Amino acid sequence: MTVCYDKLWDILEKKNMKKTELKDISGISFNVLARLGKRETVSMESIEKICKALNCNIGEMMDIKPDTTNHHFTTIELFAGAGGLALGIEKAGFDTLGLIEFDKNAADTLKHNRSNWHVINDDIANISKLNLEDYFSLKKGELDLLSGGAPCQSFSYAGNRLGLEDARGTLFYHYATFLKKLQPKMFIFENVKGLLNHDQGRTYKTILDIFKQEGYTIRDNQIKVMNAWDYGVPQKRERLITVGIRNDLTNKIHFEFPTPHAYKPVLKDILLDCPKSIGSSYSDYKKSIFELVPPGGCWRDIPEDVARQYMKSCWDMGGGRTGILRRLSLDEPSLTVLTSPSQKQTDRCHPLEPRPFTVRENARCQTFPDDWEFCGSVGQQYKQVGNAVPVNLAYEIALKIKEGLEGIKCGH
Repeated sequence: MTVCYDKLWDILEKKNMKKTELKDISGISFNVLARLGKRETVSMESIEKICKALNCNIGEMMDIKPDTTNHHFTTIELFAGAGGLALGIEKAGFDTLGLIEFDKNAADTLKHNRSNWHVINDDIANISKLNLEDYFSLKKGELDLLSGGAPCQSFSYAGNRLGLEDARGTLFYHYATFLKKLQPKMFIFENVKGLLNHDQGRTYKTILDIFKQEGYTIRDNQIKVMNAWDYGVPQKRERLITVGIRNDLTNKIHFEFPTPHAYKPVLKDILLDCPKSIGSSYSDYKKSIFELVPPGGCWRDIPEDVARQYMKSCWDMGGGRTGILRRLSLDEPSLTVLTSPSQKQTDRCHPLEPRPFTVRENARCQTFPDDWEFCGSVGQQYKQVGNAVPVNLAYEIALKIKEGLEGIKCGH
């Protein structure tokens, strides 16, 4: 069954009311508003709040319709981390057949939250050399989607280009090996924006060449630097997304990146009702300094003598140094969530309190659901959250990939 909120949007249009106004008058959270926009189920409590605010009954604001697609799409993910990318892909309607993650704490997080997922806590080098068709009980070409992203590493170029062998000794080699052995219909390769310029652009060019040699088409409209803030994520975070389509399917699968959202969430949408959580803290001295910094400000907004004493040698450095003593504002998105909550040159102080964001606050900035729990020490949890792909960004991309795959399932 699927839910449809077209009636709700019609009511808002007749009342000349924006969606954000509905959120404010009904008391629902930004997360609930986002779920409504994606035709996802929300709690009965939220529905009742909306009905009360609009003076309507449930039948006047939503319909429940049978799901007529019944298509099941499969995915395997490499370098899965704490599950941001995998969770977004799952929300889009994919069945996860396997996730490979070397870090034990991140793998424990995946197992803890999804007991039905086949989580493989091992070195990917040990898995990629296996007969993957037997290991995953798949025939070559059956898998719908391979996802993941390997860290940037320079390749060794020895004279003539060797294709896949150019990447041997890098983590990307194993991603490419999975493509070679399983030949999924499509793939998502996500990475940092800096990959475009890594090793003067040669690294990414070699990656694209290897993708093409393994039988995949990557057109210009299948490569994009995406800012998560444009896709329902209250954070400025840019990721390089590359989507590949197997050559024999290029005339059957149509793919285009999702359209940016009209509304861009900010910190007040996710911080004010955030559940309590473990987190780091500042020293008494650093706390006293941050009490002088206004929301949205940095070291430039406090007395010069205080800033100079705190910054020490950084005072004489070049550049704007706006990451030092940076305090975020409720009216802005988060800056990129990092793997450590407190680094001198990349501070992210809470807008209302002189402290770093908690693990859960960072997780909300990454659009993890509140019931997604992280395993390991506090430091390990911060690291997992900071390394993740925002769930909502992954979901938006995966929906577009699913649309493309639907054409094959329907025989178009």
